[in-house]
Amino acid sequence: MRGVVQGVGFRPFVFRLATELTLTGRAGNDNEGVLVEIEGQSCAVAVFEARLVAEAPSLARIDSVEVATVPALGEPGFRIVESPTDDRPSVGGSAAESAAPPGARTFVAPDSAVCDDCLREVLDSRDRRYRYPFINCTNCGPRFTITVRLPYDRPNTTMRAFPMCADCRAQYDDPGDRRFHAQPIACAACGPRQWFDGPAGVVHGTDDAIVAAQRSIADGKIVAIKGLGGYHLACDARSASAVARLRRRKRRPDKPLAVMVVDVESARRVASVDEDEAALLTGAARPIVLLHRRRDSDLAPGIAPRNPFVGVLLAYTPLHHLLFRAVPGSDAPAPDALVMTSGNLSDEPICFDDEEARRRLGAIADAWLLHDRPIHVPCDDSVARVVDGWELPMRRSRGFAPVPIRLPFDVPPMLAVGGELKNTFCLASGRDAWMSQHIGDMGGLETLDAFERSTRQFAAMYQVDVELIAADAHPGYHTRAWAERQGGTEGVSVHHHHAHIAAVMVEHGLRSTDAVIGFAFDGTGYGTDGAIWGGEVFVGGYAHLERVRHLRYVSLPGGDATIRKPYRAALAHLWAAGVEWQPDLPPVQVATPAERAVLARQLERGVQCVPSSSIGRLFDAVSALVGVRTVVSYEAQAATELEAIAAACPDRPCEYRFGVEDDELDATPVIRAIVDDLRDGAHVGAIAAGFHVAVAQVVADTAGSLCEETGFDRVALSGGVFQNALLVRLATTALRENGLRVLTHRRVPPNDGGLALGQVAVAAHRWRPSTNRGEA
Repeated sequence: MRGVVQGVGFRPFVFRLATELTLTGRAGNDNEGVLVEIEGQSCAVAVFEARLVAEAPSLARIDSVEVATVPALGEPGFRIVESPTDDRPSVGGSAAESAAPPGARTFVAPDSAVCDDCLREVLDSRDRRYRYPFINCTNCGPRFTITVRLPYDRPNTTMRAFPMCADCRAQYDDPGDRRFHAQPIACAACGPRQWFDGPAGVVHGTDDAIVAAQRSIADGKIVAIKGLGGYHLACDARSASAVARLRRRKRRPDKPLAVMVVDVESARRVASVDEDEAALLTGAARPIVLLHRRRDSDLAPGIAPRNPFVGVLLAYTPLHHLLFRAVPGSDAPAPDALVMTSGNLSDEPICFDDEEARRRLGAIADAWLLHDRPIHVPCDDSVARVVDGWELPMRRSRGFAPVPIRLPFDVPPMLAVGGELKNTFCLASGRDAWMSQHIGDMGGLETLDAFERSTRQFAAMYQVDVELIAADAHPGYHTRAWAERQGGTEGVSVHHHHAHIAAVMVEHGLRSTDAVIGFAFDGTGYGTDGAIWGGEVFVGGYAHLERVRHLRYVSLPGGDATIRKPYRAALAHLWAAGVEWQPDLPPVQVATPAERAVLARQLERGVQCVPSSSIGRLFDAVSALVGVRTVVSYEAQAATELEAIAAACPDRPCEYRFGVEDDELDATPVIRAIVDDLRDGAHVGAIAAGFHVAVAQVVADTAGSLCEETGFDRVALSGGVFQNALLVRLATTALRENGLRVLTHRRVPPNDGGLALGQVAVAAHRWRPSTNRGEA
């Protein structure tokens, strides 16, 4: 069995199934998956094969089952055997090995939230693991973050430092026990320990440490908590002063902070939660889910300033659950809502090493809640939202990584290094693409170190000898520079927006010969003409993508300064539309007279101006133009706040239409009409909603005309702009009304966090002819 079959209780499941059917044989992990030898009556063997897939553990994902006939050995019973070492043949010998396809390998399971059974035990005073914060079983607990190498066995994880006690060993060896061959099995007698370190000194013992942490949080302190895949910074989510202090120290003035609560009922006290959102919140991955904050919520206003959404995640480790409950015999108040944000400074990777955490978080945290189980692979929390009943990933990390995405074609052993922001990389070989956990923004040395460390870990874990490296075409990206420094490996440069479209095509299983109409809308991507693209319409597929439409270029003065100051983007769009900079307009009011004079000279002369077709910058411009957000402190802040105002507008949207001339989509009539509506006193929400409708309509109209020209009826939507749930709903509805099939992201983010998957697809098709590539 190949796929996600190690670390998910698969061998114990096989043992129980074989025993039930009175079959004999053995099962073991190897570098390809789980290898089973089974013998018995033919009818029972047939039932075994059928139930093997149908009843597999919930955390398992079986990609293939190879079956070979071998001589019966007359086994007296069924047993689980040790995984083979490098110098010992796999269980089953040459007959079974001959069935393995070239390059076959096993996969690492992602970390999983504590299961209901373990949670019951940790809260049961009669259980020997009562209040033990590292309880786990074959159905839950750490996997990816503790794995040092494959196959997934205890000696190959960071749990090798904790020899099992006699009681744990008995459960580990008992086929009838839920912890049968659970590799991270532990208890208070033999497993990891918890302690608290604060201004008054070190407090040992789980309950005493938790009490100390609860008191610190109640006193408004910031506590650094070591978790599954790294450190969190936690404080009382209802304390305005604690939240403000955390923001100041973390250098994160506005970007929303995640809030952790213990269960769905608690989540409903701070946000609206529908059925689909509840299912996403309570799944084994336990991502942060963007929810509509309740108007009567008493969360600190600084949690998500000027934002109607709040990112909520449920407690997912035993320690989290213990933190939210009063310690027996203690009067320390248990929190009911905690800020739980990544343990880092803004734009840096999450801390996971203890010494590094002390160095990087020492000026932020007032106290520490620690443990001694080493984290081998750092892994930040995942982020998602629900759009019309389906999951839209915004950050794919804990709970999802490193489960591979199945490719609809073969690729050579390769590495795609992703983009500059929200970086993830992708290691791929054959039909498997392993997307990494979230790495971060590649602007600092810490992030580059994290990137290099993770690429080494993945290559070693999956035994991929990289023959090809794919990188973004942007000459200034740190990821591209890193790729160019890797001597002896062939490199392929992939256009940013081609990778976006290819990523969503891969998600939907499109083959090498398939083609789409692709809309790549984002903030910044290097164009083939040297301009900044981001409002692009393409026709084609993996091997070739032709740019057939784009937003008309607008000169943006100052380059990156325009990203941080959306009022500059607004002034540039006003200039391009021929609208005079009058003082009644918000972006004109924000810019000083001296600044306006400099910008006017730059635009007149084309000095230090970058031509841009970016829809992302257009969203920024409209946000600033209507006075929603003129200066930002984090990426997409202006667009996010514009979406929120548009979605909440009770009035009828204003009506706008883009101009279309030859291959250009022209925002000039939209900008002019918005200025007119502002001056006529139109509601800002109605203007914002009308702008969203106009963007969706130009997508539908453009796709409809291209469908008539090409005969292609599949439309792919990708790029960071399509994180906007309102826009996705409007565009999807309009496209379907035109009879078109819509492809949106479901497994990787539409932002640059999904870029590496597309790079793999494009580079593989350019590296060798498609006639040599296997197809699904």
